Amino acid sequence: MDSGMNTNVREEQIWLAVGSLMILAVVALAGALFYTRAVMIPFVMAIFITTAVSPIVDRLVVRLHFPGWLAIVVALILVFAILVLLGAALTVTVQTIIRTADEYTAQVADLTKRVFVQMHAHGVKVEETKVSAELQSWLPGIITTAAGTVTSLVSDGILVLFFVIFLLSGRDPHQRQTGIYAEIESAIREYIVTKTAISAVAGLLVGTILWAMGLHMAFLFGLLAFLLNYIPNVGPIVASLLPIPIAFAQFDNPWMVIPVVALPGTVHMTIGNFVEPKLMGRGLELHPVAVLLALAFLGLLWGVIGMVLAVPIAAMFRIVLSRFTTTRALGELLAGRLPGAQPIGPLL
Repeated sequence: MDSGMNTNVREEQIWLAVGSLMILAVVALAGALFYTRAVMIPFVMAIFITTAVSPIVDRLVVRLHFPGWLAIVVALILVFAILVLLGAALTVTVQTIIRTADEYTAQVADLTKRVFVQMHAHGVKVEETKVSAELQSWLPGIITTAAGTVTSLVSDGILVLFFVIFLLSGRDPHQRQTGIYAEIESAIREYIVTKTAISAVAGLLVGTILWAMGLHMAFLFGLLAFLLNYIPNVGPIVASLLPIPIAFAQFDNPWMVIPVVALPGTVHMTIGNFVEPKLMGRGLELHPVAVLLALAFLGLLWGVIGMVLAVPIAAMFRIVLSRFTTTRALGELLAGRLPGAQPIGPLL
C-alpha cells in the first residue's frame, strides 16, 4: 500500500518538475523570440517560402534534369517576383492613402460637425473641438504607421531572399524526407498554398463587391482583405470593418454603410466556414482556442507578421509535441482532444 502511494507521489513530483521546466522554457523562448525578432521573423518567413517552392526545385532537377543552380535561380525569380508584387501593392496602397488623406480628413471633419449639430439639437453636450482634433489627427497617424510597416517589409524582404537562397542551396532534391520533418513540411506547404488561393479569391470578391457599390479605393480594401485573411478569425473581421470610415465620409446616406460591411462580411463567413474547411480537409488539427492563443502570443512578440505566422508555427509545435510520449498530452490538447475523453454513443 505504502509502495503504491510512494509511486504515485513520485510520478506527481516528476510531472510537476516537468511542467515547471516547460513553463520556464516557454518564458525563455518568448524572451529569445522577442529580442531576436529582427532576424528570426525573416528567417521563419524564409523557411515557409522555401517549403512552398522547394517542390518546384525538386521537379526541375529530378524530372527535367536542370542543373541545381539553374533550378534555384528559377525558384528565386518566382519568389522575387512575388515579393516585388507584394511590395509594389503595399506601396501603392500607402501612396493612395496619402494622396486622399486631406480629402477624407476634411470629409470626416464635416461629418463630425453634422453629428454634433444633431447631438446639440437633442440636448447632448460634447467637447466638439477636442473630438474633432482627435479625429483629424487619427488618419495621419495611420498613414505614418502604414508607411513604417511598408518600409520594414521591404527591408525584411531582402533578408528573406538571402535566407531563401541559402536554404534552397542546402537542399538535396534527390533525397525524400521522411518522419516528423516530412509531416511538418507537408502540413505547412498545404496550408500556405491553400490559404494563398483562398485569400486571393476572398480579396478579389471583396474588391469587386465594394467597386460595384461605388466605394472609393475598393480594390485597396480588396488587397487588405487578401492580406488580412492570413490571420485566422481576427483578420476577416478587421477587413470587413476597415471600409467603415471611408463609407461614412463618402456616402450621404448612412444606411449605405450596412451593405459595405455586411456583403464583405458574408464573403468572409462563407469562405471561412464552408469553403476553407472543405479544401483543407483535416487541416492543421488545431483547436480554435489554440489558434487564438497562438495569435495573441506571437502577435504580442512579433506584431502583425507574428499573427500571420502563428497558425503554421502552432501546427509545427503540435506535430512535434505529439511525437514524444512526455509531451503527447500537450499535442493532443492543442488539437482539442482532452486526455481521458470518450466519444458519446448515440442518444436514445
